Amino acid sequence: MHEPEIETLPFAEQRAHDAPLYRAQIAYLFERSAFYRAKLGEAGFATPDAVGGLDAIARLPCTEKDELRASRSEAHPIGTHLAAPMEQIVRIFSTSGTTGTPSYIPLTAQDLQNWVRISARSYAASGLAAGERIVSTYNAGPFVAGAALEAFARLGLCHIPVGTGNTERLMAAVRLLKPQILACTPSYALHLAEWGRDRGMDTRASSIARIMVAGEPGGGEPAMRAQLEEAWGAKVTEAMGIGDISVSLWGECEHQHGMHFSGRGFVHFELIDPISGAPVPIEDGARGELVLTHLQHRAAPLLRFRTRDHVVIWTAPCPCGRTAPRVRCIGRTDDMLIVRGVNVFPSAMREVVNRFAPAVSGVISIRPKHKGVKQDPPLRVVVELAEGAAAPADLAERIEKEIRSALVVATAVELVAHGTLPRSEYKSKLLDFSEARSTVDA
Repeated sequence: MHEPEIETLPFAEQRAHDAPLYRAQIAYLFERSAFYRAKLGEAGFATPDAVGGLDAIARLPCTEKDELRASRSEAHPIGTHLAAPMEQIVRIFSTSGTTGTPSYIPLTAQDLQNWVRISARSYAASGLAAGERIVSTYNAGPFVAGAALEAFARLGLCHIPVGTGNTERLMAAVRLLKPQILACTPSYALHLAEWGRDRGMDTRASSIARIMVAGEPGGGEPAMRAQLEEAWGAKVTEAMGIGDISVSLWGECEHQHGMHFSGRGFVHFELIDPISGAPVPIEDGARGELVLTHLQHRAAPLLRFRTRDHVVIWTAPCPCGRTAPRVRCIGRTDDMLIVRGVNVFPSAMREVVNRFAPAVSGVISIRPKHKGVKQDPPLRVVVELAEGAAAPADLAERIEKEIRSALVVATAVELVAHGTLPRSEYKSKLLDFSEARSTVDA
């Protein structure tokens, strides 16, 4: 445990610690953020006193990613939510820019140190120890994952950064340098095991004892986790963050029952109903969308930021002693499809398909008929068979029935040979619109 005096504090007491930080952050936004002065003013909150305290946060409007994008211009390339002078900015990360111009994420020196501290708590939860070697596949720049990598040094690890794009170099490092820990996305960990098997490398016999996965849902799916642990002979734990707020904001401990909140004192989290926006009480088994608020941020603080991450939360005590709630990501709104009124997350579809292991490889591709969110049934799902597996005649039908039972959606399952679907060295792509017709959602 990286900071036991904080991580074991009864979580019921956390709000009392966060309340003055929140009020100070609100005052800072009114003073320094043109974006939030305007946004809160338009919502009827003209002063910090009008905003009130943490208990009244649900009255405030949420912040959408598109609002931040819209505030950017040639004069304000970062956006009008920039709240610190450029002379105080020591790091500027960016998103991939898949929807256009990249979004820039600035950090002051203190912001950066806060991120590293949060990430150190998150990674320490997995049970790693100072002096161990960790090989990572996350690129240090330009993406925010680079900040999380600085936490490895904080924890006393020997870091072997390889980055994406060179599987052969990565596996050579595993073979020659014998790291105990591998950090990558779950889909890439699966690909690495297959790559090794195809070349006569027994990943189960390698030095890897822990795999820390992040970057996409999947590491917490029971079937995917079991498949990875079997392939590598290693324990799998996952972490999760969001670049606009903090990387590795949640981290799973060795008990593997959800990711503990690691941002205590720096970030406040809420759950909301993704449709109505109404607050969802934080209680064991609750489900909703994560909404995050900075408490001690200076460069570009965000207030009630909608993450679009849909999670299930657990508040029951964890044997590890950490008292913060735990979450598992069910899926993201960005990937969600609606099939006759039913919300379908691709990662949930993969989880159901993986119940049929070892007959299936764990790699699927959802092929919608139309471009857009709304789809007509049956939803086409391409399922890859395991290597050397001979599919029973009724396998596709059984998978369709299981999906219908679990997710209440009709599908048309197509079985394909092992190796047919593409692998990724970073995040897996579960949705493929290449064959979809252009339509406009009603």
